Amino acid sequence: MTQGSEGEPRLVDARGLKCPWPVLRAARAMRECDDILLLADDPVALIDVPALAKANGWALVLLDEGDHHSFQLSKTGH
Repeated sequence: MTQGSEGEPRLVDARGLKCPWPVLRAARAMRECDDILLLADDPVALIDVPALAKANGWALVLLDEGDHHSFQLSKTGH
């Protein structure tokens, strides 16, 4: 994980990790940040990450990047 520059979400690269690891990494990052960009290539993340966002009331934008998905999670801007 890296801290993004001011105003940018923190990047959480979970490509190559199987669930539940992408969700666990996203949840940990969201304890420290208001916005993250999660990269994940496990198909189960398409179910688990939106469920995590819904359970916590976070905004979610999902992008298909071809070989992986990008999940933009935000505590603000619902």
